[in-house]
Amino acid sequence: MSTDYQRARAELGRRLRELRVESPAGRLTGTELAQRLGWPQSKVSKLENGRQIPTVDDLRAWAEAVGQPGVLPELSARLKGFESHLRSWRRLLAAGHAPVQETWNALVSESRTLYVWDDHVVNGMLRTADYARSIFKRHAEFRRSPQDTEDAVRARMKRQERLYVPGRQLNVLMWEPALRAQMCPPEVLAAQMDRLLGVVGMDTVHLGIVPLDAASRLPPGNSFWVLDDRLVTVEDWHAELWLDDAETIALYRRVWDTFAESAVYGAEAQQVIARVRRSIKV
Repeated sequence: MSTDYQRARAELGRRLRELRVESPAGRLTGTELAQRLGWPQSKVSKLENGRQIPTVDDLRAWAEAVGQPGVLPELSARLKGFESHLRSWRRLLAAGHAPVQETWNALVSESRTLYVWDDHVVNGMLRTADYARSIFKRHAEFRRSPQDTEDAVRARMKRQERLYVPGRQLNVLMWEPALRAQMCPPEVLAAQMDRLLGVVGMDTVHLGIVPLDAASRLPPGNSFWVLDDRLVTVEDWHAELWLDDAETIALYRRVWDTFAESAVYGAEAQQVIARVRRSIKV
């Protein structure tokens, strides 16, 4: 994680310690505060040392316990400032996948131009409902999150309405192995390839496929989205990163442009997709 992120988390921890020490009713020790909150003392220590990220409820309880409830807006703003860069899957999926999909729907609806790179599965904007259902089920099982698969699928499919809005552009690149990943039953994967074949040529979608044997100047790396040159999102195992500084956004655009040089489009992209389709044993 970036130095800026680490610094912001440490600063929040120092502010929490300051509030404890300067409690209007008198200085509190970490143990005393933990007792008031009903927390293990180790949690107080981790929060103050920037080794654990607090929730808004944690901050509210802390402010009240030290007798300074009025500082909650300040603490919440600090938390929001660095959480905009790191969105823990554990927290995001606490209520299931559907709320996450609705957040993404709002984010995408505000964007006119998207640049996307996917190297492991078919891009979400182009998935069939059955393919999306298989992915959601696997993620929910793996992360032990609430099983709200059907609500999540409906929210994901709603996002695809954007593909039919004039003036909106989806520029998506996918590595050939993303098409071949056995994340669903063969018949579902075959139907997904048929869907991709039909997408080629849409005026709102610029689809490129990077063949497995294509020469590339960069390794595949993580999947990412660039939204209107104002935000980059990157998925990792532990969290989703939201990055909004100009230098980082420019970097990811250069990465996308580099992958684009290795991609094939139009009829050539259809040939790659058709080749994958033929290889599926239904």
